[in-house]
Amino acid sequence: MQINVQGADIYAYTGGKAFDTAKPTAIFIHGVLCDHSVWALQSRYMANHGWNVLAIDLPGHCKSGGQAPKTVEDAAAFIAQFMDAAGLQQAALIGHSWGSLIAMEAAANLKDRISHLVLVGTAFPMKVSPALLDMAIAQPEKAIAMVNTFSRATLSPPNGAGSWVFGAGMALGRRVLASNSGTNLLHTGFTACDNYAGGEAAMAQITCPVLFVLGEQDQMTPPKAAKGLIDTAKAAGKSVKVQLIPNGHNQMTESPDATLFAIRDFLKTP
Repeated sequence: MQINVQGADIYAYTGGKAFDTAKPTAIFIHGVLCDHSVWALQSRYMANHGWNVLAIDLPGHCKSGGQAPKTVEDAAAFIAQFMDAAGLQQAALIGHSWGSLIAMEAAANLKDRISHLVLVGTAFPMKVSPALLDMAIAQPEKAIAMVNTFSRATLSPPNGAGSWVFGAGMALGRRVLASNSGTNLLHTGFTACDNYAGGEAAMAQITCPVLFVLGEQDQMTPPKAAKGLIDTAKAAGKSVKVQLIPNGHNQMTESPDATLFAIRDFLKTP
């Protein structure tokens, strides 16, 4: 479905179900050079099990219009605008990688309007090497290949029904990059991650339970890189759960069932 937000048509995948504000709502937020499709299994399942699902394409990405956000803070402000435009008083936020930073910052700003916060493949700080930032501009195809290599612990997961997740990731990256001729979405997203400095402050301000879903073999955001956020959340008295799952950074496609079950069970908690 399309939702007009501040004059831009924003695409949200609903899992094949009609949008119903009477149901509890889960908003899924993708990472750098991705779109709503990375949540294919998780969004469809939740939509068919009592949840209103909105898996978005961020502004300036694929099916969404508008200007691509240049900072985590700008993207978090968009989430608030999106919720207002959709008529949502409350929602759960589920974010992956860059999307996890966006979800965390939005939850800090929106306080009680966020019922649950799920951070998949998160880290703080989420620094990006200067060489990769340069490559994203000079040789984006090479940068996409490098990111896909380090993002995955397996080329074809045994429970992926024969899917070639590396090839799918390459194709998705090319498609997302080509979707915006005016903005290099790879460089813009990585720069937003690299520059974000508000992670621990944001974590201290959230008012909802938080789940960390971390890949045991994640080379992009290894589990130890989330320790600061986890410690901050616990020190601030937040309700915190940490779930380690197999494989690498693209948990939604490498370990789709484990990622789904972690999200599903967490969203059942009050």
